[in-house]
Amino acid sequence: MLHLRVICPSERTEAVLGALEAVRGVTHTVMLRGAAIDPRGDLVQADVARESANDVIAAMKELGIPEQGAVTLVPVETVLSASARKAEHEAPGDGAETVVWEELLSRTREESTLNGLFVAFLTIACLLAAIGVVTDSPVTIVGAMVVGPEFGPLAALAVALVRRDRKLRRRSILALVVAFPVAMGITLLATFVVKFFDWMDVTTLESLHQVDFIYKVGPISFVVALLAGSAGMLALISAKSAALVGVFISVTTVPAAGFAVVAAANGEWRIAGLSSLQLAVNMLGIVTACALVLWFKTKADEEFAAALKGISGLIGEEKAH
Repeated sequence: MLHLRVICPSERTEAVLGALEAVRGVTHTVMLRGAAIDPRGDLVQADVARESANDVIAAMKELGIPEQGAVTLVPVETVLSASARKAEHEAPGDGAETVVWEELLSRTREESTLNGLFVAFLTIACLLAAIGVVTDSPVTIVGAMVVGPEFGPLAALAVALVRRDRKLRRRSILALVVAFPVAMGITLLATFVVKFFDWMDVTTLESLHQVDFIYKVGPISFVVALLAGSAGMLALISAKSAALVGVFISVTTVPAAGFAVVAAANGEWRIAGLSSLQLAVNMLGIVTACALVLWFKTKADEEFAAALKGISGLIGEEKAH
């Protein structure tokens, strides 16, 4: 379940309570007059079944609460209540499969923000990938995959495309087009330092048989990216974050960037080009898969809501007769 906290003007309190009462899956409603100080107003709290969260948020937006007060939703890990069990039972759908759009937008917006921490993680990941290439170490390559934070803006771009959110789309694209060149540029300088001190004893990168899969781009690369992107978006919308680790080590985005840099520093432009193509293919596959999962999920939810409305209408007609 989710815990809802609403700060609203006193004249809106009755409307808020009425809206909550009208949504199935809402329980433990509490109202405190004049409890809110900034912004001033009344405090309304309730526990909401995840399946009903979108309806509650929509109702609060219709009342203008986000502009006049505040709406907060946070997960509730443990609830011991017969009323809560009843609310979850009455709520339409399955909580584990429900996409709370505001929650998803908030999460992807945060993970797609271009800042020093994001650039630092991506740079470290590219450096690890370059070390993995130079040492022909698949283990180090996997480490680079896990450290890389690039899935956040890629997923955010997919959400922005489906929701037609221009601001989120610009934010995610900016994070990618700025952070990757910076990370690859720093990795290139580090590779030149390694070559200067003669720490890189590889004559040709084509002799690295344990990590050569990184630049061997083909249809399977796109298929893997599609599958990983699908799993990643499903993990995001269902809050099953453990599955994201598998996504990180399935696609060769950061390893491809690291391999391209090492190949360029070594003068092997064919491999650098193939690695760059691998990077582009994986990014395209992830965004495509994430967007398709969200689109299908949206359509499925709309059809379910329409069917539920039809069933409710039939029940109402039978009662009227």
